[in-house]
Amino acid sequence: MSLFDKTTDALGATLNFRLQKENLINSNIANAETPGYHAKKMDFEDQLARALDLDGLRHIDSNNPGHFGADQTKISKITADVYDNPDIPVNNDKNTVDLEKEMSSLAENTIMYKAAVELINKKLGAVKYALQDGGR
Repeated sequence: MSLFDKTTDALGATLNFRLQKENLINSNIANAETPGYHAKKMDFEDQLARALDLDGLRHIDSNNPGHFGADQTKISKITADVYDNPDIPVNNDKNTVDLEKEMSSLAENTIMYKAAVELINKKLGAVKYALQDGGR
């Protein structure tokens, strides 16, 4: 039995992915003037949402390997998709970094990271309250 629920696990995974995404965006920004550099993009939100939706199906037994199993729904097994960003045109020097879009993505990612931190803090505050004051 875990002290934390799947929401807390999902928020923890979100923090990890948001940190990875920040590093990726910073790498794109740092290479904005590197000839031939292709800006990278990272997606994890769809996989996380799918894992959260399917996590409730762990009690289903299946002997067909084509069916979803409990292993595939674990939040800890989610990986981010990192790929060349197809949404940006290629410059004359074959570089695809758009600084305005990267800065916007960085700001959005920072806001989402801070929101996840706040949610985790609230959940941990509730656990702390239950452990300290709940028995009074």
